[in-house]
Amino acid sequence: MDIDLETLSKDELKQLKIDVEKALKTIDARRKAEAKRAVEQAAKEFGFSLDEILAAGGSKGSKGAPKYANPADPEQTWTGRGRKPNWVVAALESGKSLEDLAL
Repeated sequence: MDIDLETLSKDELKQLKIDVEKALKTIDARRKAEAKRAVEQAAKEFGFSLDEILAAGGSKGSKGAPKYANPADPEQTWTGRGRKPNWVVAALESGKSLEDLAL
């Protein structure tokens, strides 16, 4: 499809732009629908529905068991991974060690 943009009026170019944007959106929607059908078919070949597979995915996993607890409030715990909670930072600044906070 050859379009000579030089021969189009400003209004025609604006309409062409609108039409192109609509076409791009529908392409994405069609491709997603095709991908969903392909995934459903693959699941069916294994004897499952897509819903069954998605439900079986569950959560990403456990955050881990707590290793440290706040002596002032034992319900506040930390696994030792990620950013230190404020209560851990405060305890360390007051001279306590991580071993003092260990469960």
